[in-house]
Amino acid sequence: MPRELVTLACTECKRRNYNTTKNKTLTPGRLEMKKFCRFDRKRTLHREVK
Repeated sequence: MPRELVTLACTECKRRNYNTTKNKTLTPGRLEMKKFCRFDRKRTLHREVK
């Protein structure tokens, strides 16, 4: 199965806010998305963490 569960953490408050899946063959690097952070109450950049 090429899809894998990953956790996204906010780059500003460093909290792990989201869980999602990604395709390992198409995106071998770390995933980055703009998501809403409920602690900062704004849209911030979220990166994949281990």
